[in-house]
Amino acid sequence: MMSTPTPNAIMMELSSMGSEQNKKVLAKHGAREPFFGVKVGDMKKIVKRIKKNHEISLELYATGNYDAMYLAGLIADETRISRADLNRWAKESYAGISEYTVPWVASESPHGWELALEWIESDKANMAAAGWSSLSNWVALRPDAELDQTKLGHLLDRVKQEVHSAPNRVRYAMNCYVIAAGSYVSALTSKAKEIAKAVGPITVEMGATSCTVPSAFDYILKIENMGRIGKKKKQARC
Repeated sequence: MMSTPTPNAIMMELSSMGSEQNKKVLAKHGAREPFFGVKVGDMKKIVKRIKKNHEISLELYATGNYDAMYLAGLIADETRISRADLNRWAKESYAGISEYTVPWVASESPHGWELALEWIESDKANMAAAGWSSLSNWVALRPDAELDQTKLGHLLDRVKQEVHSAPNRVRYAMNCYVIAAGSYVSALTSKAKEIAKAVGPITVEMGATSCTVPSAFDYILKIENMGRIGKKKKQARC
């Protein structure tokens, strides 16, 4: 049986997988040094070998290397990661790490709901974005019977009141929450569409990328027309 590689060995492997071309792409999406520019598809070759490993995920995240932090999220053990670990990850996050990696792991863990509600109150944009993104993943994963639908509805109202004055990436995460609530929680679909209409177009500075902000109303309507409202995901990470 092949032994589990050390964090140092994994860092060396990540380094060999990086490319300047992909570094340029990731930089446009907010990645910053140090990072190697590794494609997610290549990272998943490592994930396939390691699977979930709590200790290695913590060590990789602590390097501060963007690629290693992303990989840490892919191999994190949601059953073992603690609130303290997740809080530390959220505080140290930025760009795609705060909106994807941290929320993915948080929402799959038992701590996701409580931490999301704490993080959205932060005056730090990366923490607030992580919170709203965690809420989006939480509703996508949990059966409706396990959700506090009243609170989720109040959070939709909060988006209506605050989204246009929120920090840049927090606006994006809030918009995604409206989409998630309307798409994954059938009891909130009508309300989410009403909120999306009331809010109107949301402007987010996307940097030197071709990315656009999806229309929450149009997105929910598309899911509705496909007959997929309320269809839950098996996992957040991808």
